[in-house]
Amino acid sequence: MQTIRTILYMSLAVLLMAACGADAALKKGDKFYALGEYYDASTQYKKAYSATSSKERELRGKRALKLAECYRRINYTQKAVAAYNNVIRYKQQDSMTYFRLAQQLMKTGNYKEAAKNFQLAVDSTPHNRLAKVGLKAAKLAPQWKEAGSQYTVKKETMFNSRRADYSPMLAGDNFDQLFFSSTRNQVQGDELSGITGTKNADIMVSVKDENGKWTRPEVIDSELNSDNDEGACCFSPDGKTMYLTQCTTDATSPRYATIVSSNRSDASWSKPSAVIITKDTLSTYAHPAVSPDGEWLYFVSDMPGGLGGYDIWRMQLLKNGNGPVENLGAPVNTEGDEMFPTFRPNGDLYFSSDGHPGMGGLDIFIAKPDTTGTGWTIEHPGYPLNSQGDDFGMTFEGLRNQGFFCSNRGDGKGWDHIYSFVNPEIVQTVKGWVYEQDGYELPQAVVYMVGNDGTNLKLNVKGDGSFTQEIKPHVDYVMLGTCKGYLNHKEQIKVEPVTESEEYVLQFPLASITAPVLIDNIFYDFDKATLRPESTASLDELIKLLEENPNVTIELSAHCDYRGPAQYNKQLSQRRAEAVVAYLIEHGIEKERLSPVGYGKEKPKTVKKKLTEKHPFLHEGDVLTEEFIKNLKPEEQDVCNQLNRRTEFIVLRTTYGMFKEQ
Repeated sequence: MQTIRTILYMSLAVLLMAACGADAALKKGDKFYALGEYYDASTQYKKAYSATSSKERELRGKRALKLAECYRRINYTQKAVAAYNNVIRYKQQDSMTYFRLAQQLMKTGNYKEAAKNFQLAVDSTPHNRLAKVGLKAAKLAPQWKEAGSQYTVKKETMFNSRRADYSPMLAGDNFDQLFFSSTRNQVQGDELSGITGTKNADIMVSVKDENGKWTRPEVIDSELNSDNDEGACCFSPDGKTMYLTQCTTDATSPRYATIVSSNRSDASWSKPSAVIITKDTLSTYAHPAVSPDGEWLYFVSDMPGGLGGYDIWRMQLLKNGNGPVENLGAPVNTEGDEMFPTFRPNGDLYFSSDGHPGMGGLDIFIAKPDTTGTGWTIEHPGYPLNSQGDDFGMTFEGLRNQGFFCSNRGDGKGWDHIYSFVNPEIVQTVKGWVYEQDGYELPQAVVYMVGNDGTNLKLNVKGDGSFTQEIKPHVDYVMLGTCKGYLNHKEQIKVEPVTESEEYVLQFPLASITAPVLIDNIFYDFDKATLRPESTASLDELIKLLEENPNVTIELSAHCDYRGPAQYNKQLSQRRAEAVVAYLIEHGIEKERLSPVGYGKEKPKTVKKKLTEKHPFLHEGDVLTEEFIKNLKPEEQDVCNQLNRRTEFIVLRTTYGMFKEQ
């Protein structure tokens, strides 16, 4: 009898210890959950659930619900399904249980069971509009998967690790840099996040080598990254400013994501500074995206005034500060979550949502400006760009419909991985370079583009002086390259329809207003002033330049090398300058705009930096005088003499004819 009594006491003690242990774990879990540390909370809730007797059905069901909510938030989909089923098994479901279970079943691709649970959610809560959207999605998803699309996707092993790699963003004038966020072991910091169970994310970068192959990703070695969470970056159109999401660590209160910016100096990124959007410090601001024109910062927030969950908002970027904030509204935003906005260069807005009918988790959607220019039309790009998992974070390689995105499809732990995508749609583009005639690119240049379909664009060039713009068939375009301190240059194209993608390539050499401009490939008969026929191409280009800049007058000068009598050379060069002017007048250029001058050997050429690339023995600023040339090797002397024998022009006035009427 004593033995039986002892066993009963011991059993009771074990049960009491288990109950105390479950309560302690539950309290810890509640503390972690309040801080948003769902991974740590799930560990404690799991202990509490396991220590709860199956006979305590109500308590076990309530703890299963806490566990399910954590698993849902950290993308442990299969575990979330099991936990929600336990909630129902122990009859502790609330109005949202069937809805949440259906969402998780969608992420496993079990559309049939998802539809059943969405129907139960609709029946129990008829006002739940998202449940009705989910029911529609569960019926459409199998059809989308069966139909497929033109998209092809491929998992990119070069960029991916055994942890989360997400939000890729292409950068560089030639899209030869890929930035993305990662929680791999190589990132900074030693602590594991209580939110995800992994290290806090850092921004990484991979670059293309000289053979066009991507190199192994590396953590950015600058003050950009820290022990905090950095992720989801984007760039201003000029590539000089990076916007990114940052989440700081605080052990005593929830952590709200904020948007910060970093500036590039040469190849290094500065320590991020906060972007002040509103004075609200209790809302999340994340996932920045800059519009193609650089005028708007789009972002995600749960601040008051939205349609529900996370919405996409935008704020105007002004030179003297930031403008007011506005919600994109319907049809982009819904009662669900809209996240990860990004732009295709043609102006289409890509974003991810669980509030529009999709295939499961977050689906990628395309918002295109409608015909009125005041709203959006929404498209679902189908399978396989979208899947039953979370699909988000698009980035485009120029104007063509190809690039990278990320997805956690097929990953049991819900970690994101980077995929490439290609959609072989027909895209016609024009690419141009604006540069100084006889010099380098002009990154301050602006190209004005007008089409007979009503197109009227102002295009800022990139750091290499280039621009790329989508064009349409059956449209005639006129493009004017401009830059302060230079004459304008005009090009025209007539776009014909094609059966495959095509790119027009244009050059915009701008002549300086302040420095002599070489007229290349001007040839005269030996020891005469007669223009040779092969000179006409360059002279016709000069005529075109003067026609495009009708208010300009120029001095047209001819030069000789130092050999021969000075007076004879000067007279020969004068006759040659007059021969060029005569050609220009004959072809319609007003005589008053042209001043022919022959300098003979009086003005030897001054070497520009660009010329040193072709002739390394020369240095920028060298003046090709007789004394300088005679100290060179014979073959180098020949080069310099040839450089001195040249025809140039320099701008005298830019106001010719502007005041005739007055």
